Amino acid sequence: MKLAVCLLAVSALWYVATPALADMGKDAVPLKAPAGSKAETHIAAGIEHYGKGHWDVAKKHFSEAEKADPQSAEAHYDLALALDKSGDHKSAVEHFQRAQSLGKDNMEIQQSEILKKHLKM
Repeated sequence: MKLAVCLLAVSALWYVATPALADMGKDAVPLKAPAGSKAETHIAAGIEHYGKGHWDVAKKHFSEAEKADPQSAEAHYDLALALDKSGDHKSAVEHFQRAQSLGKDNMEIQQSEILKKHLKM
């Protein structure tokens, strides 16, 4: 009986938590790279795929952007969004932290609700 109650409780928690995680970044949009950034072309391609719901393809482009310009706050932020959409919340947190650190002057990053939720701010 206790096992059945525990399973029911876990199922209920999963049912409630899953939509909340999926909706966490519902309105968040990827950010463009500054003109002339080494990450610019990869971010532009990633944004295009992100807008179409191609999370894995967007994630590849944003990952390439981050490799091209590891100091790009926008590349880390956009990669975090795609990771979140793909369900990899642990990696998303790492990239949101990096974006926050690198993008101190970027108010879109600093005021991002999804970033704040992931970083529990």
